[in-house]
Amino acid sequence: MKETPAESAVTEDAPAKDTPEADSPEVDDLTPEQLAAQWEEEKPPAAGALANAASSLVVLGVGIAAVVLSVAMGLGTPASPQPGLWPFLISCVMVALGLFQLIAGRHNRDAEKFTRMSTAPLTGLVTLVAMVALMPLIGFEIPALVLCIIWMRFLGGETWRSTLVVSASVVIAFYGIFVLALGTSIPHLF
Repeated sequence: MKETPAESAVTEDAPAKDTPEADSPEVDDLTPEQLAAQWEEEKPPAAGALANAASSLVVLGVGIAAVVLSVAMGLGTPASPQPGLWPFLISCVMVALGLFQLIAGRHNRDAEKFTRMSTAPLTGLVTLVAMVALMPLIGFEIPALVLCIIWMRFLGGETWRSTLVVSASVVIAFYGIFVLALGTSIPHLF
């Protein structure tokens, strides 16, 4: 009996009985307990008490610096607020959360150890600061395009095609909205 092309395609796509793919169940077939156990095996190692304390101290330091800067800007009153009032309130919350994490977070076992991927937020922050610094000099188009490319390709792992299409689309949309439609005073080249 001769196989039709459709039947041979079905048999070729099915994994053999002795392959590892046949032994491992699909994610959809796992029970919640099995899925939780699999996630537990794959997660990065937990950070220790020292790493938790260090991250809490960083949050606390940034919060205290923001409190000092917002007081220097002036707080005013709730009836007539000055520019530093809302940053002051947010900074106070940040200081409180940093203190809480410093005291209670030492026993937290959910925090992950710093890995190579831990530098991604720092890379994002540095590129954002560079974009803000370059905007008054060369406009927003080129820095925004470079920022989108870095974030999508190198931090997000997207393909080059989707990175370039989405990055160009974002810059074109921002130009259309903020320069053409709203006529804002954002620095631009064209």
